[in-house]
Amino acid sequence: MWYNIPEVITVKNAILNANPTSAQAALFYLGQETILIKCAGKHFLFDPYLTDYVDRNFSTEQVVWQRNYPSPIAPGDLDMIDYVFCSHDHGDHTDPETLSAITQASPQARFFGSRPVVEAYRRCGIAQDRIVLTEADKPITLADGVSVTAIPAAHEELHPDGNGSYLELGFVVEANGLRFYHAGDCCPYDGLAERIHRVDAAFMPINGRDYYRLRNDIIGNFDAVEAILLAKEAQAGLLVPLHYDLYPVNCVNPACFVDSIARLSPMQRFHLFVPGEKLIIEK
Repeated sequence: MWYNIPEVITVKNAILNANPTSAQAALFYLGQETILIKCAGKHFLFDPYLTDYVDRNFSTEQVVWQRNYPSPIAPGDLDMIDYVFCSHDHGDHTDPETLSAITQASPQARFFGSRPVVEAYRRCGIAQDRIVLTEADKPITLADGVSVTAIPAAHEELHPDGNGSYLELGFVVEANGLRFYHAGDCCPYDGLAERIHRVDAAFMPINGRDYYRLRNDIIGNFDAVEAILLAKEAQAGLLVPLHYDLYPVNCVNPACFVDSIARLSPMQRFHLFVPGEKLIIEK
């Protein structure tokens, strides 16, 4: 007896085969805060963390890091990346093993970040001519009309770098008339809603923060209510929650996010991704 077994579509194939129109973008969720956006013929990668680097290097007697699921793609398979954005120098946002693999797999890629992130790139062996220092509120024009503006991120608090910028950043990227906000690790602060006003998609952590996690050096982020209220104030299009599902020590139940949407902003569009999933959005 013969069975017609459908071909398994890998995440890499899904990325390569995605063909968004000039008014669309293809979004891929790769776990934690790793987002890949295909738009304007380019591949944008945010906070790539695709190994178990944190598990192996940061577990202690008090805190055990262990992934809930494996990475949906190997970093070496990302040979199509044009731009990499890392929000701050923590292992699950500037994973040296992921970055080193992408550096080799995508020789065309350029890498963006704050001064501490630039140093992390250098430690990974990324050539200086591939690194772009990004400073808060200073737009950078890239190829094909693409622009990126780094904005301050308050990782519980804003941390100025002494040079007029900040140690932690988020990014607003504009391509094909679509605007995307990737928050990195962030909490609310005055002026943030104005900086991300009317973005078409907002990617925000929702794992929250508390005394006991901070005592174990787990620095916190928006909680679900804060992310929702910020999206509402900024009149954001699609809201995508991040940073809630990978590690048991730092997880929250996404049902609380959905319940809060229904109570606080029932007309807010949102999407809960499965790792490796693709979503097409348009203006």
